Amino acid sequence: MTTTETSVEALARRVDELQEQLEQTRREATRAADRGAVDNVFNRYMHYHNAYEDERIIAELWAKPGTPGMWSRYNNVGRYTTYESVTAYHRGRPRPVGKLLFHYATTPVIEVGADGQTAKGIWIMAGLESGLMDPEVAESVPPWVFSGGEVDGKPVWAHWVWCKYGVDFVKQDGEWRIWHFRCYEVARAPFNRDWISFAKDNQESHDSQLAWFGDDGVPVFLPPVDEPVETVYHPYANDRAQTLDPVPPTPYTEFEDTFK
Repeated sequence: MTTTETSVEALARRVDELQEQLEQTRREATRAADRGAVDNVFNRYMHYHNAYEDERIIAELWAKPGTPGMWSRYNNVGRYTTYESVTAYHRGRPRPVGKLLFHYATTPVIEVGADGQTAKGIWIMAGLESGLMDPEVAESVPPWVFSGGEVDGKPVWAHWVWCKYGVDFVKQDGEWRIWHFRCYEVARAPFNRDWISFAKDNQESHDSQLAWFGDDGVPVFLPPVDEPVETVYHPYANDRAQTLDPVPPTPYTEFEDTFK
């Protein structure tokens, strides 16, 4: 073997190494871009939901009709497993006068599958929910909903609220979309109470079908569920220890390698 041949082989090996490094850099850059895009999808969800723009959540953020395996869950009552039932939560949501919803998300842990087709994320949410209720409506609402006082003769309800979210995403036509969605309420309390003394009342609220308070504070309930839940989750209670739920996602290749 001549010196020239040895140099050519060495150069070829170096070219191969550089090509592999370039491909690895491209994969890492793509995954980083996907992670940012996934985070933006969920953050857009929060901004739209705070502004009662839920029809935009359906049109821009949820997976398309007919997507296999999509579902959502909000409490222990059950899951929604069709496009129609999943999006029903967001349809017809009112924009009540005097109501303020302000949720903000933090502490994301996001993993994009190595195949670039799915992603998983968890977030912690803190915020407030508040509004006014027509006196006639308030007569049939549990007293623990209210935080004291009236404005223009209407009782005030004003709550702190803390939640966790576990969301799976699927890429469709190059865009990331929500595929599986779960909300875990951690704690809640009216402004005139602490979350420890309120915990028992909050469990009652968590296990109901209440979706929101609409115009004049009228309670609006979730539609019937499609199937029961396999496991239950409870918000904070003073007789239970905290658990790691949802579990932060870890790196995976395809969705079959991870958990829902």
